Amino acid sequence: MPIWVAATLLAGLFQTWRTALQQRLRGQMSVNAAAVVRYLYGVPVGMVLVALYLLLFGGSLSAPGWTYLLFCALGGLGQILGTNLLIMSFGHRGFAVGTAYSKTEAVQAAVIALVFLGEGFGALAWLGIAVSVGGTLYLSLAGRVTSLRDVAAATVQPSALYGLGAGFAFALCAIAIRAATQEIEGADATLRALQTLVVINILQTLMQGSWLAATERQSIPMLFRTWRSSAQVGALSACGSACWFTGFAHAPVALVRAVGQVEILFTLLFSRFFLKERMKPTDVIGALVVVGGVVLVLLGR
Repeated sequence: MPIWVAATLLAGLFQTWRTALQQRLRGQMSVNAAAVVRYLYGVPVGMVLVALYLLLFGGSLSAPGWTYLLFCALGGLGQILGTNLLIMSFGHRGFAVGTAYSKTEAVQAAVIALVFLGEGFGALAWLGIAVSVGGTLYLSLAGRVTSLRDVAAATVQPSALYGLGAGFAFALCAIAIRAATQEIEGADATLRALQTLVVINILQTLMQGSWLAATERQSIPMLFRTWRSSAQVGALSACGSACWFTGFAHAPVALVRAVGQVEILFTLLFSRFFLKERMKPTDVIGALVVVGGVVLVLLGR
């Protein structure tokens, strides 16, 4: 199995687990505070991952330049905006549906990467991306729309707008991360990805932490009072991001995100057994369509 496929599958598991825990944190703190914990507590975990990798495989870290730091800042900002929009979407339609709307990211990333990075694919890979995204949209709209007019109306609902906005922000984030990993020197793409993870988490802590201090200073103590659950969110976030970044460093962004659609399977399981939301037959059908799309992407690759 290619390293980018294995990393992407693990990333989907870690991200779903982290998002479920973060959804619970939202009941204890604001959207911004719940997002800050993933970066704040993710920094030390990322440093440990880098140290372990160097210990096991050797190598050396690369000197960052200004262009690299700019890409890291853009990637970090995109992830901040995407995370906030995704958490906000949960309040309108539920955990599973909010996540599904954001999965249009795969198509958005494919188009943006084609324009700005020149990453093109075969027809089968494009078909797989479309099928996997179609499966997530089916999960979102099944049983709620009966005509094209209903579909058009659904896309302007707050949950849809938040989800689409999150997908766009995550797509830009992924492209900036891939550009950053290609900007620094070093033969080991995985080490470059882990280094980028630490740099971005530090920048994100400074960016969103400063915003939180300026707008919600009263929320800062909660970051530390909830350290047990917040540390779990940070650890899962760092592990998930390490896997995503590794995938981006080894393969085109759109393909990584398309395979990452299997996250919806983990989402449905967490939604059912962790958050106690009911699962419908349409959820199973949509999940199978997503898997079929991922298979087409891998065959096209």
